[in-house]
Amino acid sequence: TQAALVLPRGKAATANAQITIPDFQTHQQQKLAANDLEVGAAHARPWHTEAPVNFVKVVGLLLGSASLLFMSFKAAARRPRARRQSNSSPVVWGMASAAGEAPGAVQSPPRTSEEAYNELVSTLAVPKQLERVSAVIHWDSMVTMPQNDVNHQQRALQSAALAGVIHEKTTDPQIGGLIAEVDAGPEALGEWSAANFRLMKKQYVEGSRVPEALEKRKAQLGNEAYMKWAKAREASDFSIFEDTLSECFETAKEVAQCKMGDAEMPVYTKLLDDFETGMAESRINELFSTVQTALVPLIAKVLASKAQPDTSALHGTFPLDKQEELNKAVVQALGFEGRQDVSVHPFTISFSSADVRITSRFRQDEWYQGLAGTVHETGHAIYESNLNADAASINSALSMGVHESQSLFWERHVGLSQPFWKCWGAKVRELMGVSASDEEIYRAVNHVNQGFIRVEADELTYPLHVILRTTLERDIVNGKMSVAELPQAWNALMKELLDVDVERDAQGCLQDVHWSGLAIGYFPTYLLGAICAAQLEHYIRKDLPEFDALIQGGEYA
Repeated sequence: TQAALVLPRGKAATANAQITIPDFQTHQQQKLAANDLEVGAAHARPWHTEAPVNFVKVVGLLLGSASLLFMSFKAAARRPRARRQSNSSPVVWGMASAAGEAPGAVQSPPRTSEEAYNELVSTLAVPKQLERVSAVIHWDSMVTMPQNDVNHQQRALQSAALAGVIHEKTTDPQIGGLIAEVDAGPEALGEWSAANFRLMKKQYVEGSRVPEALEKRKAQLGNEAYMKWAKAREASDFSIFEDTLSECFETAKEVAQCKMGDAEMPVYTKLLDDFETGMAESRINELFSTVQTALVPLIAKVLASKAQPDTSALHGTFPLDKQEELNKAVVQALGFEGRQDVSVHPFTISFSSADVRITSRFRQDEWYQGLAGTVHETGHAIYESNLNADAASINSALSMGVHESQSLFWERHVGLSQPFWKCWGAKVRELMGVSASDEEIYRAVNHVNQGFIRVEADELTYPLHVILRTTLERDIVNGKMSVAELPQAWNALMKELLDVDVERDAQGCLQDVHWSGLAIGYFPTYLLGAICAAQLEHYIRKDLPEFDALIQGGEYA
């Protein structure tokens, strides 16, 4: 029965809050103005207003006021009567500010920080579930919805409407009030709850800085841009996507700048923070420079070797249904039993830890890349499936680098290992109709070559594909180049890093879906994940000497 908390404009009335609470009264007035009613802190609009008043709204307001008065009298009967103050002050229901009792307030015993925290978690569970609903319609857009302009336009409007509701609920000033209450005594929370509270507070502060109209525009643009990207990729024509991609970059930058507030940091650092919490642009530059310096001469040495493997076992004509059968067998053995579908670009999506789904893509002329992508997404799905089921902020991935380490661990450190192909070679021969031995398949899938496509790159050249994308998106964000210059810059950097001549946009700057979804700052997490995955295998082998034997025996759990 707690009414909405009213706090003074500006800083919350607690010494350690360090959070700006939006003006509750202004917020409420703006919301009620649409109904031609205004509610001030000390007075209501006279009923004889010249503007028309909807009878149903009036009755509803009267009933609501009567209910609130009833609860107030009921509560007052259980506590000492508060002294009467001037009617010109805001009314605070249910708690006192740090400066003392608010004038005119009817006070009740203050809640504990733990009680306020529990209400905060309960309140934010609703928009979290709506975010999961948003994920459902995103999955439908990519997998089952008929692909045409009208459907994508309507889906964009639906996504924007839902994003507006989510934004309104996650930035409600009542949440700011609850945060202030918890901040009055955060030491009462346990370690897990304290960490969850820090995340909720950060999300509230940053979300409140982003206008609702901008959040809706971002959601709508993401849906529209996907359709433009898919068309441009199919036609291998960047000009179809150029203007929309420019809007994606500008919108992502605008959102990041809003979230930053008065903080002084590079915009790209803030974009990174959405995917790799706390990661700075300068640290990415340092890490990637080290990797690039070491890899370029190593790749040249490997490519110059005369001991090149035969890759003919990977190429031919392979029925798609047989490839899907192979993929499902491997995925189930790895421990994932969720839904699998086909999409333009492979991805993993979670509606809860109990309902995680993956997509793959297949080619008739080559069977391994489809399998590798499926194993990669399976790693993501296993990670998501093992998160806690409830909707708490802490039960989400705070580091997409760690998330990618799980997918790359399974794809590279298990799926490219010799024991893995001793286990699965026979199944490949049965379903793909190849005659290669286990050892020949193992050598073929580990072949190093200078290719165009990131998701099909080998373990050595893959990091350079990530460095290329990171460099280009960083330069666009920092104003060093325009989106219009992207194809030319992409092709030049591919030549510099991998000595590859890109002839078609579909092989170059149109191959990845990420930028169409405004996921600018995501690409670096792939290389961070590759680094983490290598470290994981190193230490797993120390703790689990039978690692190879378990993989060969198909014991992955």
